[in-house]
Amino acid sequence: MLQMKVRGLMYDPFNNAFIIILRDEQEKEVLPIWIGKPEAGAISFALEGVFTPRPMTHDLMKNILESSHAKVISIVITDLKDNTYFAKIHVYYQDSEYTIDSRPSDAIALALRADAPIFATDSVIQKHSTEELDRWLDNLRPEDFGKYDA
Repeated sequence: MLQMKVRGLMYDPFNNAFIIILRDEQEKEVLPIWIGKPEAGAISFALEGVFTPRPMTHDLMKNILESSHAKVISIVITDLKDNTYFAKIHVYYQDSEYTIDSRPSDAIALALRADAPIFATDSVIQKHSTEELDRWLDNLRPEDFGKYDA
């Protein structure tokens, strides 16, 4: 597994979706994941340290876990099937570890709030098409990344 960091959040006008850019610590691997607008907003709030007067969904998830004395250990991007990524949230509760199925965008939004590490399995990295990624990266401009420089 590779530990990943959020390195960018951008809008893809061709697909009318947002893309979160994950990179490994050595910055050798890049993993772009297309996400919806609400999840992009939740991730953006966490990255920018924006707090709302009332808890948003991912804040609520974190609050429920904390009030139950559970801790998010990590999140793992586990698979890629038909251009859809899958993730697991690993939670520690009462001397046991539990694994919860999740969309990567929700898992990342929670991990950022819980200060938990983000991982991607080697198989996800290998399945990701390098050729397609290179073509996609060639078309990016620096201003596409906004405030978060990849």
